[in-house]
Amino acid sequence: MDISIHASFLPQDDPEAALAFYRDTLGFEVRNDVGYEGMRWITVGPADQPGVSIVLHPPGVDPGVTDDERRVINEMMAKGTYGSILLSTADIDGTFERLQAGDAEVVQEPTDQPYGVRDCAFRDPAGNMVRIQQQR
Repeated sequence: MDISIHASFLPQDDPEAALAFYRDTLGFEVRNDVGYEGMRWITVGPADQPGVSIVLHPPGVDPGVTDDERRVINEMMAKGTYGSILLSTADIDGTFERLQAGDAEVVQEPTDQPYGVRDCAFRDPAGNMVRIQQQR
């Protein structure tokens, strides 16, 4: 079997803030930006990895999501417990400094973890946890 990851999905509730974070702060390229009925799905990814993308999507718009589920999704996003992604870099300290200088919300400064990585964490504008790690 030959399976690879093509795209991961993260909710966003402010397309312009999401663009500013993923394009301008993280440096990802915008691959697609689709609007429909006042909502936007924005696909971003690292320029040197054209086969891997993150789709920033409006939360709770999937068919079959109830109003109660939509409320829970919004509450979890507000708490920062709904979406997350794990990225990697060869220079965690330099990456942390650049992101911190870009006003990203710091959750954790670079820390050596007992499971063999050094990592840090930020929240994107929608509250999603963005962890970045470097192998030791």
